[in-house]
Amino acid sequence: MAKIVAAPYGSLGDLHPLLAISIELRDRGHDVTVATLEVYREKVEALGFEFRELRPKFDPEDRETARIVMDANKGSERLIRDYLSPGLTDMFEDLMAATEEADLLISGEIVYPAHSIAEKRGIKLVTTSMAPLSMFSTYEPNIYPNAQFLRHLNFLGRPLHRVVFSSIRGVISKWLRPYREFRSGIGLDPDHDPIIRDRYSEALHLALFSKVLGAPQPDWHPAAVQTGFCFYDGRDDLGKMPEGLSEFLEAGEPPIVFTLGSAAVMDPGDFFEESLAAAKMLERRAVALYGIFNDPPEGTDPDRAGFDYAPYGEIFPRASCVVHQGGVGTTAQALRAGVPQLIMPYSHDQPDNAARCERLGVARSVSRDRYKRKLAGSEIGKILNDPSYKANAGRARDIVANENGTRTACDEIEKIL
Repeated sequence: MAKIVAAPYGSLGDLHPLLAISIELRDRGHDVTVATLEVYREKVEALGFEFRELRPKFDPEDRETARIVMDANKGSERLIRDYLSPGLTDMFEDLMAATEEADLLISGEIVYPAHSIAEKRGIKLVTTSMAPLSMFSTYEPNIYPNAQFLRHLNFLGRPLHRVVFSSIRGVISKWLRPYREFRSGIGLDPDHDPIIRDRYSEALHLALFSKVLGAPQPDWHPAAVQTGFCFYDGRDDLGKMPEGLSEFLEAGEPPIVFTLGSAAVMDPGDFFEESLAAAKMLERRAVALYGIFNDPPEGTDPDRAGFDYAPYGEIFPRASCVVHQGGVGTTAQALRAGVPQLIMPYSHDQPDNAARCERLGVARSVSRDRYKRKLAGSEIGKILNDPSYKANAGRARDIVANENGTRTACDEIEKIL
């Protein structure tokens, strides 16, 4: 038995894969502690894990923060410079306390002090990537949130992406001054880049996504292992269908499901109102999952219902189409369900995930600033009226079903233990 600390930080898309791995490791006899945001304490403790808070704090009802970090152009920069960098010392102190007797730390993507913890503690480190974009391969036609125009130049291949990555490293280097100062302050080499160059553990880096979304590339880190998606389907209240939803689903044809995940939903704009109007124009049944901190949207009626939350693993397989923000957790569940998608990406990895699903033939996409009822209805209609989207989604579902990401990840973790 090993003492393991799992440290996810971010949205449910960051939390759930590491919860799935934590449950499997515990079932294999290991002692697992989960260090994450305070807002997830109840969920983690309900699963029977020891919980440790991981700062900086995040208020799920802070819409201004959500708006800033989900901005298409500046979201990633603001997240790092304004939010994560000032909290580096707090996060380090919390993880030092959590790993006092640990053998292994499993780090979420933006837990930047993780390498420092491993160096200070002398413990093994497993790093993770939830989406293909953060593998930073020059062999793939990546789409960057603040440079989406480059998608039109992807035919230039690796030479383009080498130049782009060089530029990105230069920009990010300016963001990392507080991180370098933090490393110096705790007696470690400040010449360290936790975002690109030095993000990967030398022992094991887990690529926690399916090969349908992104296959291994020649320039992946040598210690990287692709596992497939790791699904956590809920052993808590958020894993239960809300009252009335099952009855609605059984009362007619499969509905269009509209959702913005767990982060973008805090800055929905008029997405749900425009979406329900689009469904009404198409004369299609619909479900709007509008978020537990939002008011129900206008436009619901007997054929177009609104619920604050529903487990994706339960509702997506019963949908005709899923319209969402392109977060990797939501995308994974839609691929698993074998359902066509319309994606309206915000920031971070979402534009890249959308482009990959388009290339896969399972989705279309609409930019956030153009998402209105007429265009949304037109795009959804194209998806529903073209059987190739459903057929391609079915093929993707079969591949995802044959990958067991959680088991593979835990097998690899036990190898290094």
